[in-house]
Formats: sequence, C-alpha cells, structure tokens
Amino acid sequence: MRWKGRRRSSNVEDRRGQSAGIGAGSGSGLLSFIPMLVRSKTGRIILLVGVVVFFGGRMMGIDLLPLLLGGGGGTVSSEPRELTAQEIEMGEFVSAVLADTEDTWQAIFQQQGGTYKEPTLVLFSNRVNSACGMASAAVGPFYCPADQKLYVDLSFFQDLINRHGAPGDFAQADVIAHEVGHHVQTLMGISSQVRKAQQGISKAQANALSVKQELQADCFAGLWGHAANTERQILDPGDLEEALTAASAIGDDRLQRESGRGVVPDSFTHGTSAQRVEWFRRGFESGDLAACDTFAR
Repeated sequence: MRWKGRRRSSNVEDRRGQSAGIGAGSGSGLLSFIPMLVRSKTGRIILLVGVVVFFGGRMMGIDLLPLLLGGGGGTVSSEPRELTAQEIEMGEFVSAVLADTEDTWQAIFQQQGGTYKEPTLVLFSNRVNSACGMASAAVGPFYCPADQKLYVDLSFFQDLINRHGAPGDFAQADVIAHEVGHHVQTLMGISSQVRKAQQGISKAQANALSVKQELQADCFAGLWGHAANTERQILDPGDLEEALTAASAIGDDRLQRESGRGVVPDSFTHGTSAQRVEWFRRGFESGDLAACDTFAR
C-alpha cells in the first residue's frame, strides 16, 4: 500500500505511552444512588441487573468501574514515555489511512446530499478510558458511539500476524476502515436503529442483527478500498488478498474453532469467515453504497 507522502489526518489523539486510570472524580458516580435504590423492589432489580452488566463487561475487557465511582472520562497520566521509531511510523501510517477514509466518506456523503462528520482516532497502549467505559487492549479495536471515537491499540496489528496469520499493511488499514464504518453507521442512524430493534427479542435474534451490522461495516471498509484503489491508485498488487485473508481469519466460526470450542452460530456477533470475505469484496468490487445493505438480505 502506497501510503507514504500522503496527507495525514488531524483527527488522531495519541495516548500511547500514557497510563489510563480512574480520575479523582467528585464522588457523584452511580454508587451514590445505591442507598436510594435498595429502598424499593424496583431499585433492587436495577441493582441486580447492574451487577450482571458490570461483571459481564469485565469478562469482555470493558471496565465500568470509573462510571460507578464518578471518574467519568478522567485519566491519570504519568509522564509519557518516548515512542520508538517504529511506533512513530505506525502512528503516521494510521493517520494516513484515516485521512484517506475521510476523503472517501466526504465524497460519498456529498453525493447523498449530506455532510460527513469526521471521527477521532485514539491510539493507546494496554488500557484506555472512553465515553463507553474503560477498556483493555484485549477487546481489540473498537468504536465508541458516545464520543464518536475509534480506539486502537496498535499491538493488535501484531496479533493479526502472529495469532491469525494475516500480515500486510492493507490488512491493517482494513481494521481502521472497518471501525470508521461503524462511525458511518452512527451518522446514518443505523446503529441506533439496531440497538432499538434488539430490545425485547432473544439473544440469538439480537446477535443476528449484530452480525448484519458488522458485515455492513466490512462492506463499508470495502467501499473505502474501492475508492483508494480506483480513484487514488494507492494499492499494491496483493493488497486485496491481504484484506481478504484478514477478514477470513477473524470470522466467528474460525475463532471459535481455534479456541477449542464448538461452533455455535447463534452466538455469532460478527459473521463467519465466508460472510466477512463476501461483504468486504462486495463493497470493494462495487463501490456502491446501496450494495452494502446487509439488512435487506
């Protein structure tokens, strides 16, 4: 991928080398409401649900403790360590990729008569505090709709190579483009519609909607790849194969098999390897926003 010498995005917040912790807060977190909640049956039910959500979040690598303590989005940062030359170059790489996605989505939104609001990309190491709570690198790259920011620990790129056998800079760029795809879904109102539709249905049905949402983000990443290739000619031979290899490597069915568990389709949240390849390719080959309507299929 020919990214060097291209425009860098100004929407990158680099927190690497800093420690994320619980802010001092004002003591006005959710814990302050416990005395009031225990006084009623409804309040006790809310507390029980809160406990389940809290420990469920911890299992997925998301720490809600700052919210409970009133720490909000505060951080406690030590003196930032100096980044290595490789880390600096990786920061420049993701900044160039983000800038290219900005160009693509600005053009698409203009064609639709709208205006694209650019997201912020947060680079972090190990742990990060977001408007969606504290998260560890174990959750992988994620998008937080509450602050409209993408969060990426760049060690995930090494995981793509070592754990998933998916090397290449275009595979890494696809990760950024996928999270940008979730931002696009937020701007279009798709994410809120999915969350609303998931209320009052079974876990398996809610998961099926999550799969459609994730596959659409794959397709949106493919749309960016199409524009990067046909309009700006920044792809190298073999780049498409890198992205397809990565998409296949992180399918739910493959990840479940590799973990030693049985494959349980009702538990899928991102789609099978074949589905992820199919929808990225659909966006990449068509360059057509309408081709990414996963909810119509």
